[in-house]
Amino acid sequence: MTAEESIVPRDTWLAVRRGLRLRCPACGEGRLLSGFLRPAAECSGCGLATGEIRADDGPAWATILILGHLVSPVFFVFATQDAQTSMIAFFAISALVLGVTALVLPRMKGLFVALIWASNAGEVTPE
Repeated sequence: MTAEESIVPRDTWLAVRRGLRLRCPACGEGRLLSGFLRPAAECSGCGLATGEIRADDGPAWATILILGHLVSPVFFVFATQDAQTSMIAFFAISALVLGVTALVLPRMKGLFVALIWASNAGEVTPE
């Protein structure tokens, strides 16, 4: 049996949906995170060691990519010669960015953990 044959294929889209809901990519029952971004050591439902899956900077990169493309045009819309109006718009948009980041960043972490799990990345195959 080769190394490729010993790895069981996993449903990537199902894992992505579960990861975006911050649930275990394997069973969909246990919580993926134990804090805002801290991964749970293992799934409370199936015992999968999700804490060992490292997403590193991927979630932050994806969050910046998404929010940057959504927010940058808004700054140009509210750009005026009036300094007071520009400052009010700046602070309002900044508050919006912080709020949306708090919602999107954990879901990007769940997405990346689910994709890494679904792709069998880092799996050690018996020889």
